Amino acid sequence: MELPLAWPLQPMLAKAAKAVPKQPEEGDAEWSYEPKWDGFRSIIFRDRDEVVLGSRGGKDLARYFPELVDAVRRELPDRIVVDGEIVVPREIDGRTRLDWDALSERIHPADSRVKMLAEKTPSMFVGFDLLALGSTDMTGEPFRSRRAQLLESVVGGTQCQVTSATDDAATAEDWFERFEGAGLDGVVAKKLDGLYLPNKREMIKIKHARTADCALVGYRVHKSGKGIGSLLLGLYDGDQLRMIGGASAFTDKRRVELLDELAPLRVGEDVVSDAQANRWTSNKDRSWVPLRIERVVEVAYDQMEGERLRHAARFLRWRPDRDPLSCTYEQLEVPVRYDVADVIAGGY
Repeated sequence: MELPLAWPLQPMLAKAAKAVPKQPEEGDAEWSYEPKWDGFRSIIFRDRDEVVLGSRGGKDLARYFPELVDAVRRELPDRIVVDGEIVVPREIDGRTRLDWDALSERIHPADSRVKMLAEKTPSMFVGFDLLALGSTDMTGEPFRSRRAQLLESVVGGTQCQVTSATDDAATAEDWFERFEGAGLDGVVAKKLDGLYLPNKREMIKIKHARTADCALVGYRVHKSGKGIGSLLLGLYDGDQLRMIGGASAFTDKRRVELLDELAPLRVGEDVVSDAQANRWTSNKDRSWVPLRIERVVEVAYDQMEGERLRHAARFLRWRPDRDPLSCTYEQLEVPVRYDVADVIAGGY
């Protein structure tokens, strides 16, 4: 490739904040706000027929998304470097929203499955920053200029889109609440005069953060074979207990402690495999150990996808004061149903 920027390139990063930053009371706007897309971060490099879908970890994702490579050749300028997210939009409950499970399943070693999923769950690229165009390195230009050029260069395609953006903080706060129903998980703020600085946390991200009390259903053994890898969580829908996902990220010491702590709750010595609990790939061992439904655990989570957690939750504390039967869906905030098309610049 003969582009002004070379692959691999580390993306510019964001630091977390609790609230959308305000614009200055006087003078020009300082911030640009956009919805935070929850997909695979990717910097696309295109030099005519050569296309690289660069991941944050420096890998080329092109073999997993052949339909997106074709779309890049079809819809983007001949020579371009653009930062964005690879997502999989699907119609869910009558609206198009992001499907994290379908996106995760696209990373598969078998070529036949990659081809099948490319047709069954086609991906889309949502661009939010232009890094190079033709022979021009844009990273030294202010974001307001990069954004304007991005809109001119990319808008108009089908699978390659540009995210919506605004300089109005009130609109950004509204997006933070409304767009979650489309599968997005917050808002990103960027300095309008800011340069593109790879691997620097120069942006601000505001993400959804919530807690829920869940019934402890069981656990999975850690992949090392020592201790508990994840606690399996459930919520009641009427009289029916539904598995919603897991809570993980324990230390080695805590995993072993939990195994001893929960041993008295084991239902016999059975280890079962439950397809309902499988959020990832079918070739993984998803066996789990059921427990008597007696304990309640409070967890932190970002958002729901249908009846399940979109990502793994974080263990906060046990709730001995709660009855598992009181752990229902009614305690959750239900996001507004929103369509991905409403989050794209100009729709699609």
